[in-house]
Amino acid sequence: MKIRNLLAASAASLALLASQPALAEAHEEAPAAEAALPSGPEGPALWKVADEDTTIYLFGTVHALDPSVEWYDAEIDTALQSSDTIVTEILMDPASEAAMQQLALQAGMSQDGTTVRSLLDEEQTAEYETALTGLGIPAAAFDPMEPWLVGLTLTMLPLLQQGYDLEAGVDKILISKAGEKPKEALETVEFQLGLFDGLPQDQQVDFLMAAVEGIPEVKPMLDKMVAEWLDGDAEGLAEVMNEDMEDTDFAEALLYNRNANWAEWIEARLDTPGTVFIAVGAGHLAGERSVQEYLAEREIETSRVQ
Repeated sequence: MKIRNLLAASAASLALLASQPALAEAHEEAPAAEAALPSGPEGPALWKVADEDTTIYLFGTVHALDPSVEWYDAEIDTALQSSDTIVTEILMDPASEAAMQQLALQAGMSQDGTTVRSLLDEEQTAEYETALTGLGIPAAAFDPMEPWLVGLTLTMLPLLQQGYDLEAGVDKILISKAGEKPKEALETVEFQLGLFDGLPQDQQVDFLMAAVEGIPEVKPMLDKMVAEWLDGDAEGLAEVMNEDMEDTDFAEALLYNRNANWAEWIEARLDTPGTVFIAVGAGHLAGERSVQEYLAEREIETSRVQ
């Protein structure tokens, strides 16, 4: 499993990690600021699907970002403010986030007292403990967790220690700018948790060790992804994020099956008049078997707004 796979995986469930103490201590909340609204074709890609009485915007997000990055522009603002409803992968209001954190802790903690280090061989244990020491974390800190949750945590923690911030995540910024607009979700927390918690134990350990080995690469790789995203280069983003995606079953569950499900959701939503703004991880809107490709299979055209 390569680091791009881990970043794609983390993109599915970053909100689930906000409850972890190590992550909470790794960054400070992004300060509130007035967003500049530049206008023009540059910037993150925005698409729309429309019929005679319904418009659905599709916007790819980055779930954690450096707070200094400026991305919110006039075109995005116009699309969001003209929408009746904002739709994200999972609900992100405070009540939903509190419930989500509790569910993540319940699902991600060992129920029989097994420690994560007891599942590793001698070489893996040494590599794992060295990685935690390098991050300033005691070797036993994550012992009560299941391997998948440790893997997700170790994918995100280096990013948060080096300037990325969950509070600056694009989804959260959009939710705040949507104000009192109705909010809906494409998936449940239980579904997203199940993508990881349902992995066989050996695959969870592989996932964890890939995160350990990828710690030096994770920030440079995400920097590269963010640069493509900011340029609105969906093809470039797809090359960085999805090229050579390994673990076919994992990719099917994490990306492609969900993309197909969301295309079905969009097709059904076109039967309801109004305007909807959908914000999902940018990797779902880039490359082969993207949401747009699944919409095309349903003979639904997607046009680029910017």
